Amino acid sequence: MTTEQPSIATIATSNALAARELEWAQNSPELLLEHAAINCGIVRTRFPPEPNGYLHIGHAKSMNMNFRLAFEKLGVPEENRRTIFRYDDTNPDAESAEYIDSLRRDLEWLGWEPERTTYSSDNFQTLYELAVKLIHKGLAYVCDMTKAEMEAQRDLAKRRSSALAVGEDPDVEAPIPSADILPGRNRDTPVERNLKLFEEMKLGLHDEGSLTLRLKMDFESANPNMYDLVAYRIKYTPHPHAGKGWCIYPNYDFTHGICDSLERIDYSICTLEFETRREPYYWILWALDMFRPKVYEMSRLNLEYTVLSKRRLLKLVDAHHVRGWSDPRMPTISGLRRRGYTKEIINTFCNDVGATRAMNVVQMDKLFQVARQTLADTTRRAMVALDPIKVVICNFAELAANSRDGGMTFDVQNSPTDASLGSHTVTLTEIIYINSEDFQLDSNPNFYRLTPEKPAGIKYHGGNLVCSEVIKDGMKVKELKCHLDVSEGRPKPKAHITWVPSDGILCEVRIYNHLFLEPEPSDRWEEELNPESETVHSNAIVDPSVLSLVDKKDVDKWKSNQAFQFERLGYFVVDVDTSFDSTTKEGKLVFNRTVSLKEDKAVKKVSNIEAEQKRKRDEQQRSAAAARDILMTIEPGDLFKVAPEYKGKYSAFDDTGLPTHLADGTELTKSARKKLEKDRAKHVKKFAKTNQ
Repeated sequence: MTTEQPSIATIATSNALAARELEWAQNSPELLLEHAAINCGIVRTRFPPEPNGYLHIGHAKSMNMNFRLAFEKLGVPEENRRTIFRYDDTNPDAESAEYIDSLRRDLEWLGWEPERTTYSSDNFQTLYELAVKLIHKGLAYVCDMTKAEMEAQRDLAKRRSSALAVGEDPDVEAPIPSADILPGRNRDTPVERNLKLFEEMKLGLHDEGSLTLRLKMDFESANPNMYDLVAYRIKYTPHPHAGKGWCIYPNYDFTHGICDSLERIDYSICTLEFETRREPYYWILWALDMFRPKVYEMSRLNLEYTVLSKRRLLKLVDAHHVRGWSDPRMPTISGLRRRGYTKEIINTFCNDVGATRAMNVVQMDKLFQVARQTLADTTRRAMVALDPIKVVICNFAELAANSRDGGMTFDVQNSPTDASLGSHTVTLTEIIYINSEDFQLDSNPNFYRLTPEKPAGIKYHGGNLVCSEVIKDGMKVKELKCHLDVSEGRPKPKAHITWVPSDGILCEVRIYNHLFLEPEPSDRWEEELNPESETVHSNAIVDPSVLSLVDKKDVDKWKSNQAFQFERLGYFVVDVDTSFDSTTKEGKLVFNRTVSLKEDKAVKKVSNIEAEQKRKRDEQQRSAAAARDILMTIEPGDLFKVAPEYKGKYSAFDDTGLPTHLADGTELTKSARKKLEKDRAKHVKKFAKTNQ
């Protein structure tokens, strides 16, 4: 066999597959005329999620593509654009009414308006009749092979296809042990018996898992999705939408293309992992002589510091790593909404990401930046003390008496750049609260805020806050006795700190950070969860002016994600959980941070943790490299006697140095000695190469 043969065979196989797919994808002139007459110039896409979980930001990208971007790329006038929202609901074991409701709610909240909402399950009768049609045509059969048998069949077909692709004889490289396995004992069952068995499946006369309906496709294909896909299976599970009328359910591959065709879809847009399913998609429509939409695959959204697999998201919820699908740390639309991400932020982000076939991981900071840019122009400011320290202004009465109006109230612009957002007032009181991070007992030249030796300005007043006494409760600073220096010759402070008056509102503030420590969580993703992804400040105090926008008597005001910029801390939103309750059990308002004003200490802390993890990995790699270097100095005959990983494990050896007994005197089995012989053989090769 020459070296050119494998590539030639591979190219030939690839060309043959492409030709077949191209043939199956072609619409006849009659089908094209029929489709054009029905659509009348309309161009139609669809967004078809399965209701087996909540929508996440990856789905937001798909919605943006199907409702807007695809039409823009195609140059379709707005009046001719149509998108169907379809529940791909063919697996009742994984689907629920909760998920169905959540999908509708998130789609509406993001502002997308479908032409109509459909359910794959509404086509169950039509799908059943089309399956019967395929049986009549000899292209489908009832199969009694077990799951294990089908896996063995699939594995054998893959190995034979691989051998053929490189010019080898599949009967030599992967011989068929029995026709019962490949092509399978049921493949040539007569049409009449298949019809009878399929009807019995529909009537519930067979056990769940005992029979399936399979499509008679192509076991010689290079595409495993052509290995006689299962079209129907028995499930005695009521359907969340269709009810109890069915005990056989069509699978995704059988349903998807048919529903696209029935709904007169022009462009079937999906992500790249479905690329290998394009061939069966077209085969099924070809076999049924139905209209074939154009198929386009794009890369799925991969976002740093999170996971977008529904299986993993479900495990996060079930394992209580988060507090449900709408937890603000989740990448779900519900979680992002609760964290304060508006539909404008999400849709702008998806539009900026765009849609290509290039696989990449999008930096989380891109989403953060869109949020900052959007919220900067729309949010009003307020002051908050996350971990408050009580401050008593000892000369307050004197200051108030000397003030022109007898008060200490200041008018504050809600936005320093947009006067149309109006203003609110803050009143300095004898007792105020400052954030604990704005006070430090020990003087530090790099700390510019308040210390016993160093005054600090307070925002909106102009005076210098001077600390004269510190009252502690154990090691914790409980109260500060201060006075305000308003003298003309006072030194200019290096920093101004925020404060909250004595009538501030007790609240809970939640600071969110990345859910994972690793930018790209691995297969060990549960071990990579960030233990500090949420920090709760349960005794925070906020400027009372916020109540004008979060009056609980006017539910719509705070139910619509009322956002604030808490000065120096970031953008925050009134928490709205799934029951639309924005308070804790204690009745306190809850605020969730959407995003910081810039990279904050929490983010830097995660970066430090990542750096420490990298340092440990590098150290482990260096240790492993050093161990390998030492290993290469050991003669093969001494390997099991002196190598660190084996030293002390064995008590007796044969003449070649191969162990015969464990340290406790137990004789090694033949298989154990055989494994050690393989290990030594590998070492011999490496030793010879290193010391040649």
